[in-house]
Amino acid sequence: MSPSLPGSPAAGTPARPSPLRRRRPGLAAMALLAWLAAPGAGPAADESHPEADKPSWLATWSSLRACKRLVAGGLREVPDDRADRFLGKVQEDTALCRGGKRAVEALGRDTPWVDWQHYWATGAGASRNANYDDGWLRPLVGGLSERVHLNPNDRGIDGALMDLEYQRVELIKFNLFDNATYRDYVQGRDGAPGSTLTRWDAMRLPPEHPEYRAVGGDGEQLCRGELIRHRTLTGICNDLRNPLMGATGTLFARNVEFDETFPDAGHTDLTRARHGDRLGPMTPDPQRISRELFTREQSRPELCNQGRGLPGHSPEAHCDYHQAPFFNVLAAFWIQFMTHDWFSHLSEGENDRTGLQSAGCRLPDDEAAALGCRPDDAFQPSLVAQADAPEAFDHQGKQYLTRAHRTFNNHVTAWWDASQLYGYDEVSASRVKRDPEDPARLQLVADDGNGPGYLPRFGPGCDVAPDDAECERIHPAWAGQEAAAFPDNWTVGMAFYHNVFAREHNAFVEAFREQAAATPDADSGLRDPAEPARVIRYRDVTDDELFEAARLVVAAMIAKIHTIEWTPQLLYDEPLYRGMNSNWSGLFHEHALVEGALSRVLDRLRASDDDRHANAWYSVLAAGPGIFGLGSERYADGSLFAKLRGGREDIWSLENPDHVNGGINHFGSPFNFPEEFITVYRLHPLVPDLLEVRDLDAPDRVRKKVPALEGFRASASDLLHDEGLADWALSMGRQRLGLLTLGNHGQFLQNLDMPHLGSDSGKLDIAALDIIRDRERGVPRFNEFRRQYGLKQLTGFDDFIDTRLPEDSAERRRQEALVAKMREIYGQHVCDAGKIISHAQRDAAGRYPDDCLGHPDGTLVDNIEDVDAVVGWLAESVRPHGFAISETQFVVFILNASRRLFSDRFFTSSFRPEFYTQLGHDWVMHNGPDGAVMETATSNGHRQPVSPLKRVLQRTVPELAAELDPVVNVFDPWARERGDYYSLEWTPRPGAENDDAFAR
Repeated sequence: MSPSLPGSPAAGTPARPSPLRRRRPGLAAMALLAWLAAPGAGPAADESHPEADKPSWLATWSSLRACKRLVAGGLREVPDDRADRFLGKVQEDTALCRGGKRAVEALGRDTPWVDWQHYWATGAGASRNANYDDGWLRPLVGGLSERVHLNPNDRGIDGALMDLEYQRVELIKFNLFDNATYRDYVQGRDGAPGSTLTRWDAMRLPPEHPEYRAVGGDGEQLCRGELIRHRTLTGICNDLRNPLMGATGTLFARNVEFDETFPDAGHTDLTRARHGDRLGPMTPDPQRISRELFTREQSRPELCNQGRGLPGHSPEAHCDYHQAPFFNVLAAFWIQFMTHDWFSHLSEGENDRTGLQSAGCRLPDDEAAALGCRPDDAFQPSLVAQADAPEAFDHQGKQYLTRAHRTFNNHVTAWWDASQLYGYDEVSASRVKRDPEDPARLQLVADDGNGPGYLPRFGPGCDVAPDDAECERIHPAWAGQEAAAFPDNWTVGMAFYHNVFAREHNAFVEAFREQAAATPDADSGLRDPAEPARVIRYRDVTDDELFEAARLVVAAMIAKIHTIEWTPQLLYDEPLYRGMNSNWSGLFHEHALVEGALSRVLDRLRASDDDRHANAWYSVLAAGPGIFGLGSERYADGSLFAKLRGGREDIWSLENPDHVNGGINHFGSPFNFPEEFITVYRLHPLVPDLLEVRDLDAPDRVRKKVPALEGFRASASDLLHDEGLADWALSMGRQRLGLLTLGNHGQFLQNLDMPHLGSDSGKLDIAALDIIRDRERGVPRFNEFRRQYGLKQLTGFDDFIDTRLPEDSAERRRQEALVAKMREIYGQHVCDAGKIISHAQRDAAGRYPDDCLGHPDGTLVDNIEDVDAVVGWLAESVRPHGFAISETQFVVFILNASRRLFSDRFFTSSFRPEFYTQLGHDWVMHNGPDGAVMETATSNGHRQPVSPLKRVLQRTVPELAAELDPVVNVFDPWARERGDYYSLEWTPRPGAENDDAFAR
């Protein structure tokens, strides 16, 4: 039987018996559902509930009646067939209960976009229920309502969280396709369902690995001793029983069915029916797409100069770009800093260097000249791991592929381990400079002999496999930039963050040394797995042990910043604020009894061989205590009330592999990032053409405008040193980044000098290359991409237009013009309703989509199926409130952002002082060594701790103290007024009224 979880069926889904009558989820599950699902989430009655012209009390009563019907209907089941997924679309009772009239009216638009964005309190202040916030409803139902989340605003927010959790459960069930272990996932092994497996032969260390014998050789492999103490260089032994998982050089996974990869090759009847013969690696033309759909148009092109600005970095230079009011340039470079840690198709800055392939536009000369595209661009093709035809196997009458048609290796570790700072293999580790006077520290060199200094610079470099051990093992293009384990694509933002976190590493070491000096014989918390009973005093901790503990702390701080600071600003609304914070600290972090009960249930689910329990309910219930720290405590007394009696003793033991490893859950599929995750991180529009440089002494003035193009490679480090960390923090903190939308790529990216490639043009269009890479790596086109991830398909290019906008508005006209260009580039065809094009989705009548997508048979329809994934999600104009990304990108994050926490023992069961030291454990928990520090004012209704990145900057760049004081989220433009509730207004905060940014 399929599991039953909070969520609401799409219109037309037949009602089913309540699963609570058939199988109860248990006390802890019901505790969570009482909190989240009190409004109900089950099938709705077929009634109409118009609210127009009703008095407010009657509308409120109508909404509450809808909630009652939902409770009576029970919980929706997760389907057994991927084609019957939720799609983010709800029925009328659900919308009425959670969002009232506005949400019901939104359903009537029959758009492809998710419905939760229309619930109460999921947008800015106007989305809140006025009767509750300001009227008669609060005093009537306030007390009980606040406690059990029955008031309208909490119903809306909780409803959104339920929809999102339901999507995550479906994604975990239907979207895990590992290229090395998929046969076991489908068929199961030794009587256990594949989705509950926890060990795989493909994740063993091979005989040629230097640690092969250390983990058990050809017997049962189990990491132990020094291999489990800290994050290993190549990422092995994060999972004690699957040593190779996530290690450098392992295969990227997929989130889409293997049959649907590489659609241009036409491997199946479905892909051939979907695309005909219209696709190819260079069809439609990537440079044409770049020039016509991506280019930033300029009102004063002479002041922009294709992103090169004016001589002398004049502040009079100006480049138009669509700006996000609630996200700054620090956020743009942050995500580049993150992706350098997570994934790389390149090896030492190179793809396949054996030959070049054409990236040039294939238009007639006059058209190419008019667009400014170049026929003689070329690129290095990707390094391919496996190009032979994959094997197939049969299971229950259906044939499956064992892997995608081609596979690719991840050349860095897949773990969130700060490998861009510390290294991911022997060559990259040789670039990490440790302080010769204190090897626990990273080396920093002061330009003037004072202050904490900067990372040392690379010399001229040499071949990456030199005979001379003193030689810099770098690509020649990296010469002169600051030393880093991952030095490729070095920008001024990368230089900034690498220096900040090198200083954070050293700040931890310094704090530890101070503690050791004050209490040398005290217990540091650290333990050696070879001697787990031996207390390691502060005085006993070696330089190497302290260095590795500092790495753990820095990596965890980076993960925390991304989870609860960067992402809630990227997705700036209340459901995502609560959702992302629940990933870290849980929904019940202030309710210890419920949190403890859920933790016990999760321990049992983790060991279950019932896929219903081990995956679906596990994902739901993990929202209670949070993913971070799951399994890091173990108790002999499993009683729900043991904590109240004061009788709980933590029996977690370093000697027990089930304790060390026990908090992880891979949901039956080994963890690595999927190719589709990399696709949605193609975020080049975030970067402005010109970086606005300010001085801390006069923060409101833009002193000069430096082309982003100049902040690249060695020049990036030059710029960082010239201005200093404080001025760059101020400059990037106050400047808005670019919106992720069509027509917003900088022209400098389309004309990037790449002389080392040796192509005839010496240039490359990076925006076009994004499209080429997706095609080369087999990413499905946009519409099938959405279907594969459980989102509703589009039926034509006009679906990209936000019809809520006035027809004469500038933005509506812009969208219509872009849609016209898409139609011209991708074309149209006469449709054939007899051609089924996908088995990933079904309508309410049980029909698979056909070539006509609901249009009459034989009519001329848009080639919406051919749209490249990156083009499609940039074209999405309808997004939930405060979303800097599209819902298509976001659904990829729902799955993978949580999996990289669920799968990492250093964020779950091994988040303990035995690994981090007690100081390090507390540092991560409280964002520093001196305990939790709270903001003095509330933000969006929350009183919250000073954010982790704000604390890091206060420690590492203390000159920023006054500028940072009013900042709540470091990724919100520092001079912007945040307002009362998720405002997107571009208005100055008190004290910043004269900032140049508000004069435009």
